[in-house]
Amino acid sequence: MDVRRESRSPFDLPLFRAVWIASLASNFGGLIQSVGASWMMTSLSGSPQMIALVQASVSLPIMLLSLWAGAVADNLDRRKVMLAAQAFMLIVSALLAIGGWAGLLTPWLLLAFTFLIGCGTALNGPAWQASVGDMVPRTMLPNAVALNSMGFNVARSLGPAIGGVIVAAAGAAAAFLINAISYVGLIAVLLRWQPDLPAARLPRERIGVAMAAGIRYVRLSPPIRTVLIRAALFGFAASAVPALMPLVARDIIRGGPLTYGLLLGGFGLGAVGGALGSNWLRERLSTENLVRVAAPALAVGAAAVAATNWMPLTLVALALCGAGWVVALSTFNVSVQMASPRWVVGRALALYQMAAFGGMAGGSWVFGIIADGRGVETALLAAAALQMLSVVAGLVWRLPAISQLNLDPRDSWQEPQTAVPVEPRSGPIVITIEHRIAEASVPAFLAAMSERRRIRRRDGAQHWALLRDLGDAELWIERYHVATWLDYVRHNHRRTHADDANSEALRQLRIGDGEPVVHRRIERQTGSLPTSRAPDPRELGTVTDPSGSS
Repeated sequence: MDVRRESRSPFDLPLFRAVWIASLASNFGGLIQSVGASWMMTSLSGSPQMIALVQASVSLPIMLLSLWAGAVADNLDRRKVMLAAQAFMLIVSALLAIGGWAGLLTPWLLLAFTFLIGCGTALNGPAWQASVGDMVPRTMLPNAVALNSMGFNVARSLGPAIGGVIVAAAGAAAAFLINAISYVGLIAVLLRWQPDLPAARLPRERIGVAMAAGIRYVRLSPPIRTVLIRAALFGFAASAVPALMPLVARDIIRGGPLTYGLLLGGFGLGAVGGALGSNWLRERLSTENLVRVAAPALAVGAAAVAATNWMPLTLVALALCGAGWVVALSTFNVSVQMASPRWVVGRALALYQMAAFGGMAGGSWVFGIIADGRGVETALLAAAALQMLSVVAGLVWRLPAISQLNLDPRDSWQEPQTAVPVEPRSGPIVITIEHRIAEASVPAFLAAMSERRRIRRRDGAQHWALLRDLGDAELWIERYHVATWLDYVRHNHRRTHADDANSEALRQLRIGDGEPVVHRRIERQTGSLPTSRAPDPRELGTVTDPSGSS
């Protein structure tokens, strides 16, 4: 029996449950470390800008390295990638604890350590998020993403308060040490996990090529592109609340590290409520309306934090911010995962992280500058106003519905036999596909070919063109290039069941049996060949396939 298919909740799956618990412990450690780093910066430097840069130093590597990390996650064993990232963060956190106890930390050295931890987070993030799809069935994916958000925010609700107690009692270095220890459990779980994944049918892509393929796929996928734009706008405005929270504790509430921990706890408690209620909301609201509820909630909360110094009201306002934060970000995350096939999901999530955390890094810096010159209250009010503008942006960039598209590979394409021998590196390859279309069907055919052009280019085709034969009014020729024969094979293996609708529409429009004629050719340089050798068969030839397999 397939336990994954029989289960109703991701928690019914032992692997997901073990990873979730270990991640919860690691999240606790990370948030305790965050409290220690932010509060240590208040003692090393009184500048609001430097304090805000603590969060920016963690977010910036995610923006800079996520695409590379996504390509690594899609090309290597994701479990091993996560193990490497966790081990790296354990070492950096241990060194940070030693530096804190020895009194060696300066403001910029502290930022350097938090930047390195951010680098580990950047490497871990795409592999971890993409691996969720390896642990649970696709139908459970939205619930699993929400549970992961809930796990993080359970830690957020309690971790900062615990961190405040630890910092107050034992100093920031103790918080750094606890973070180092928190990685051990997740490393142990990952070492035991032996994922049952299908064997790779094709060689790994070079990292640079894989990164370019990820960018191309997202650029030519309008739903994902829209999510990235909205995530960046939301993240920029939302960043002010967590980035300026140390200053809220110190300058508005007039408290210490324990107060700061309690404020973060209020934010996290609201986030837990948002995570628990996200499935209920998702059943009743569209994707766009979810964000239209979440973003104003965060904006109202930020404005309320700026308007009061009464601790209970501030906690309620921060809980509202936390709920809006997790509902919006989990909605963006689920949207990207549901719109990405497995071969590119790590890179799509990486680009989403770059957009969201890039916005957060920029927002942390900008609102830190505003707080430095105009005060914390002004910065929070400006962030609230910008968050409302991000809602207005939905009139231009409306979020797509979270659909249940079947993005599994079609697996119906077979590599054709060629009369001319080819190797994976042979190329460039030119493909032409002949379609016979009646005059009355031309408008519908052109509309279908517009979508076909997007699909072809999204999956790696270059120089796509549509030609009409001047001597035969019914003959249309689709043409595109790929760099090598291996790229041609990759291109066809990337087709998913969601693309079947376009293929069926074209089949219905073609005259006769609906099957096109496909020609596969290899480019050859002109000029005479050296007389000392016979022609290389890879430099010559054309292959015709009347079956329609393209």
